[in-house]
Parts: sequence; C-alpha cells; structure tokens
Amino acid sequence: MAQQLLLSAAAAPDPITWSIVVVGIGVVFISLLIVYLFFRYLLTFILNFRLRSFARKKGIDPAAIQTVKTIQSGEVNAAIAMALYSYFNELHDVESGVITIKRVSRNYSPWSSKLYNMNNL
Repeated sequence: MAQQLLLSAAAAPDPITWSIVVVGIGVVFISLLIVYLFFRYLLTFILNFRLRSFARKKGIDPAAIQTVKTIQSGEVNAAIAMALYSYFNELHDVESGVITIKRVSRNYSPWSSKLYNMNNL
C-alpha cells in the first residue's frame, strides 16, 4: 500500500514542474533569438561602421564605399564554389584497389625484446 502511494505521487507531476519546463524552454528560445538577431543585424552594422571609418581614415568618400552585404555578389560566390569543387576533385588520384603485402623477415629487434624489460634482482 505504501509503495503504491509513493509510485502514484512520483508519477503525477506537480503544477510547478510544468511552469519550470515552460520557462526553461522559453529562456532557451529567447536566447537563440537574441543570438540570431545579434549576428544578423548588429554584427553587420558594426562591420559596416568599421569599413566606413577605415575609408574616412584613408581619405575615401564613405558614400562610395561598398557595404558588407554588397561586397560579394552571387556570381563571385558561385565562381569560388566551382574553383573549390574542381580543386578538391583533382586531389584524389585513381587507385587500382589491389593491396600487396610484402613480408620482411626480421625476427630479432632490440625494441621488441622482452629480455631488456626484465629486472635482474
């Protein structure tokens, strides 16, 4: 009887358990949203600001400088991808698939000798 009470009490979750689960999942998703927004917008703004300040130091008109998003177009990315694809495909040579094992007859080696590992008392 006492075991049944313990099992029934352990099986039924408290109302506070569900609130802790909901709050925990909410914290995780909100933190993921904040990280996404940081990398999506704030980091791009910071990089553009640094690019414009660098242009001012060099004496270039900041309006003429490209932003971070427009530095590489889709054609440039496609050309880089094709160059990498062709480079990595040329690295592999054609193998015959035949493995040969040559037996070397060196029976004694001081590195594998157990005589040197023994302690003489």
